[in-house]
Amino acid sequence: MIPKSGNRFSDKITPSDESGRPRALTGDRQRIDKWLWHARVVRTRPDAAGLATSGRVRINGQRIDGAGRPVRPGDVVTVALDGRVRVLKVAGFLERRSSADAARRLYEDLEVPGGAPARPPR
Repeated sequence: MIPKSGNRFSDKITPSDESGRPRALTGDRQRIDKWLWHARVVRTRPDAAGLATSGRVRINGQRIDGAGRPVRPGDVVTVALDGRVRVLKVAGFLERRSSADAARRLYEDLEVPGGAPARPPR
């Protein structure tokens, strides 16, 4: 049923700050699958959940097995994806997925230029 305001999604719209950028999430944690998706490590949220449950994601060196595991600012997230390993330090969160520029502000890239291969060559 649509509320009388005329928009059934009006209560779910994320307000922007004065510059028009999406507002940062004020909480101290976020689900890893949501954070991976917002940070544009993967294209879709189901892909992020699948990556988290596959065992290819570590938070502070510990392998995780669930998409609902929370990350906090300062956590180091290690992701093995597409034949390389990415090491990202969580810098913040957003309430919803936004531009690539906003996504880059969610993490600090700790890897060396060129990226380390996921497995050593044989």
